[in-house]
Amino acid sequence: MKTDFKKLSGTPFQKKVWGMLLKIPKGKTVTYKELAKKIGKPKAIRAVANAVGVNPGAPMIPCHRVIRSDGSLGGYSGAGGIKTKRNLLRKEGIEI
Repeated sequence: MKTDFKKLSGTPFQKKVWGMLLKIPKGKTVTYKELAKKIGKPKAIRAVANAVGVNPGAPMIPCHRVIRSDGSLGGYSGAGGIKTKRNLLRKEGIEI
C-alpha cells in the first residue's frame, strides 16, 4: 500500500513508526519492542506504542498487527476497540 505521509498529521517519529507498520506482512505480528528496534530506537518502546495508538489510518495502516511482548493484544484505538483488533487479526489467520 502506498501512503502519502506528507498528508498525514504527525511528527517525523510517528510517521516513521507508521511507515514500519506498513511493512508488517499480512498474517504476521510484531511486538512494540520489536517495532522500536526496527526503527532504530530500541529503548523507545512506550513512544512507539503511543505512535501506534494515534495511527490516523487504521486499519489501512495495520497497527492491529502490533501486540505486547507477553503475547497479549494490547490496545486498539481504531473504531470498535480491542474487539475490532481481534477480528482483524482473525481475518488474517491470527488467533490471540
